[in-house]
Amino acid sequence: MAHDHYTYRITWSPEDREHVGLCAEFPSLSWLDKTPEAALTGIRRVVAEVVRDMNASGEKVPEPIADRAYSGEFKVRIPPQAHRALVIQAAEQGVSLNRLASAKLCA
Repeated sequence: MAHDHYTYRITWSPEDREHVGLCAEFPSLSWLDKTPEAALTGIRRVVAEVVRDMNASGEKVPEPIADRAYSGEFKVRIPPQAHRALVIQAAEQGVSLNRLASAKLCA
């Protein structure tokens, strides 16, 4: 499994006054550096090392988010009053509850 398939993000840390490289599949890892490019290079290197160590010790390596298959379905539990309010909104807008919820989640 290629570590290049992992989900990387670079953000600015006001506290550290540096860019932070992060990896969604390894939330405990980070890399601080002066430039966004260096932060990305650093976190990718750390992830590659961790993946190598995990493979060597027989640990299960997280599957990259990008390589996973998604059904497009998930269940969410909400209070009955919120459910009723959403059904009313959907009816008033002339759309299904599913379409309304999807639009709200994607907004």
